[in-house]
Amino acid sequence: MGPSREELLAGLQEAGRVHSNAAVMYHAAISARMELSPVEEKTLDLLQRSGALSAGELGELTGLAPASVTGLIDRLERKGFARRVRDPQDGRRVNVEADPQAEARFAPLFAPFAAELAGLYAEYSDAELAVVLDFLRRSARIQREAIRAITEQE
Repeated sequence: MGPSREELLAGLQEAGRVHSNAAVMYHAAISARMELSPVEEKTLDLLQRSGALSAGELGELTGLAPASVTGLIDRLERKGFARRVRDPQDGRRVNVEADPQAEARFAPLFAPFAAELAGLYAEYSDAELAVVLDFLRRSARIQREAIRAITEQE
C-alpha cells in the first residue's frame, strides 16, 4: 500500500514550497544576469507571451499599483527591453511591448533548462502530462487570486 492521503498532501505541501523556492531563485539568477529585477524579468515574460499590453493590463496581471507599473515600464524601456507603442486600434491608447530582440538575449540562459524539462516531460505519458498541466493551470489561478487578495488589502 502506498502513502496515505495525509502523507501525500504533506508531500505536496513541501514539494510546492521547494518548487516555489527553486523558481524564485532561478528567476532571480536570470534577472541578475540580465541586470533586471525579478519583477522586471517576469513582466518582460508576460509581454513576450501576451504581446503588447496597456499599463492597466500589466497592473492587473502583476498586481502592482498604477504608479509602480509606470516606474516598471520606464525602467524596462530605459534598459532597452520594452517600448511604448500606440495602440493600432485606438491611437489615444499606449501599450507596452517587449523589444523583439529581448527574447534572443534571454535564449542562451533558458536553453539548457528547457532541454532538461523536455527530457523530464518525455518520461510521462500523455495522460500524466494532462494531469500536471491541469494542476499547474489551476494552482496558478489560485495564486493569482491570492496576489489580488493581498494587494487589495493595501
